[in-house]
Amino acid sequence: MSQPITAWAAFAALSLSPSLALAHFQEIIPNADIVAETGDHSVSLDLTFTHPMEGGPVMEMGKPVRMGVVSPVGNQDLTKALVAVKKGDGKTAYTLSHKLSEPADYVFYVEPAAYWEPGEGKNIIHYSKVVVDLGSGEGWDKLVGLPVEIEPLVRPYGLWTGNLFRGVVRKDGKPVPFAEIEVEWKNDGSVHAPSDPFITQVIKADAQGQFAYAMPRAGWWGFAALVDGKKSKNPEGKMVPTELGGLIWVKTVDMK
Repeated sequence: MSQPITAWAAFAALSLSPSLALAHFQEIIPNADIVAETGDHSVSLDLTFTHPMEGGPVMEMGKPVRMGVVSPVGNQDLTKALVAVKKGDGKTAYTLSHKLSEPADYVFYVEPAAYWEPGEGKNIIHYSKVVVDLGSGEGWDKLVGLPVEIEPLVRPYGLWTGNLFRGVVRKDGKPVPFAEIEVEWKNDGSVHAPSDPFITQVIKADAQGQFAYAMPRAGWWGFAALVDGKKSKNPEGKMVPTELGGLIWVKTVDMK
């Protein structure tokens, strides 16, 4: 006669569930992090809420609260330029096309709508940004002023594979001591993680909120600094915990 499942066994089964092993990342991926000075100077961006290292699944995105870019002309609101698209199993994602006006570094960012994650019993809001350069090399360290934000201490483009990326985690403009940062590579299907700990790399900031990570493979890397926010309502109107994330995306290239 089979024995009933113990509470510990049930907990272990849930802990090892693939759906719980995956970290949420709000992607904001441009078609190029360095735009050629010749041509029409346009850049397109793909906004998807997913698990990048595992290649999915894609999660439903509500209409972002705001989408913008910090450039020499100031902080421009690009929310109306967002176009909804369907991905994965018909889940909503967004795209955007923007023409760069002059040589400069452009800091694109998004404040997504809160995502209710019933498996974790919390709302998730990941403020994400990426820097695109047009023949400038200046302005890459400008802060957007997001509630949670990573300030890059290394220019976040023109990076070789193996370079060390460094940043400061800030909440309301102030460094966050010992903040936790999750790191994932946007998998192109060429890498299979041998076990769950390889899917999401986890590092901690120091007492000054600074962190560092050496990126071992070419492609896009997402750094997600996670902090607790104020409780907010879930779709049923119940007050629940809120996870705030400050994300930055950087690209590495193999030296050939």
